[in-house]
Amino acid sequence: MPDGDTRWLAYMLATTFHETAATMQPVRETLAAGDTEAIARLDRAFAAGRLPMVRKPYWRPDAEGKSWLGRGFVQLTHRRNYEAMSRLTGVDLLARPERAMELDVATTILICGMASGSFTGRSLSDFFSAEREDWEGARAVINGSDRARLVGDYGRAFHGALVAARIEPGRAR
Repeated sequence: MPDGDTRWLAYMLATTFHETAATMQPVRETLAAGDTEAIARLDRAFAAGRLPMVRKPYWRPDAEGKSWLGRGFVQLTHRRNYEAMSRLTGVDLLARPERAMELDVATTILICGMASGSFTGRSLSDFFSAEREDWEGARAVINGSDRARLVGDYGRAFHGALVAARIEPGRAR
């Protein structure tokens, strides 16, 4: 976080809260216990028309038998994103995409990806700076404008809690 800007941390926490269905743990898309069940759930939702923004089922296993379904704190999807996060984290997610579920890997993906703009080309610095505070717009860092107001509200709540909990230097606890 640049200069200790708690808004960045608050928005990362808000994203995690939203993308993990409030578990605050790295999860698999659909909250399934395994890839096979997640793929089946996604296939059913796609067939029923409940995923209108999806043109091609990215979760279906590729020629190597690997699925690029959502995993972790940010629901990392698509092979190209796993490849980008492999470079950013130094963890070979192409060989083992399930590693995006490991706490330390999911945390690195969350922080580095949101700070650098690796997911969509937009980074937290585009929305939070000395001159700007855009809680709804920050959703573009992860997922366009999908649920932007809701995630922005979560971010404001987390920010309020972080500010309230801050211990001032020299102040007794």
